This record gives sequence, C-alpha cells and structure tokens, in this order.
Amino acid sequence: MTTPEQPQPTFQIEKIYVKDLSLELPNAPQIFLQSEQPQLEVQVHSDAGQVSEGLFQVVVTVTVTARAGEKTLFLAEAAQAGIFTVRNVPAADLDSLLAIACPNILYPYVRETISDVVTRGGFPPVLLAPVSFEAIHAQRLQAAAGAAQPQAAN
Repeated sequence: MTTPEQPQPTFQIEKIYVKDLSLELPNAPQIFLQSEQPQLEVQVHSDAGQVSEGLFQVVVTVTVTARAGEKTLFLAEAAQAGIFTVRNVPAADLDSLLAIACPNILYPYVRETISDVVTRGGFPPVLLAPVSFEAIHAQRLQAAAGAAQPQAAN
C-alpha cells in the first residue's frame, strides 16, 4: 500500500525591508561637547504574524539608548522586517522557524541599520553583539508555560 506523497516543505525570503527607523538626540548639541564615555542599553524584540496564506511577516526591533550620566546622548530604534513564504511546514516547527530562523536572517540587517543611523547622528558606530534568538524563544516558552500553570493558594 502506498501513501500519498507529502508536499515538500518550502521556505523562501520574499522581501527584507526597514519597517520603522528613528534617531533622537534630545540633548544635542551640548552632548557633543562632553567627553564622558556613554553607557549603552540594548533591547531586542522579535514578532511574527501571518500576512496571508503561506506568507508571514517577521519583525526584529532593536532599541539602543546611550547615556552619559543623567543625559541621554541618543536613542536609536530600527524595526527590520521580512516577508517569508512558508508552506507545508509542520505546525510544531512553524513557531521555531518564525521565532529563531527568520530573526537570525534579519538581525545582520538591523545591526547594519543601527550602526549606520548612529553614525549619521554624529556618533561612533554601534556594533551590536550577536543575539541568540534560540535562547530568547526558549525563555518565552518557559514564561508562557509558567503563566499557564495555576498559582497555588497560600
């Protein structure tokens, strides 16, 4: 007895683009007169959603805030998006594909975008460290599992 052939899974990048980009220099021009070394705070977030049948948008947003003491030197934020065709991928694998593989594709682009916009703002380029989207996804799953557990009464 033969089983009907399963369609092959397909994954393809359709488009990569900057969805949102901003740079704020709230204390310019005075901040350019300071020599204090800035402290950087970096936040990375990814989100995915279905656009239409077999098409998904994934967005990786990076926010970088640079402060020197109490003053904010700059706030740079970039949302790098991609549209991906995903077909015949088992539901169990789809979440990981959208939360890990797609952000890994987009992250080098958002790193370059942040570095470029910060440089255009008059600052040295910001070189973002690599990010483990696998670890971020695992933390999300763990948090969701914890939230699903009923709290024991004291």
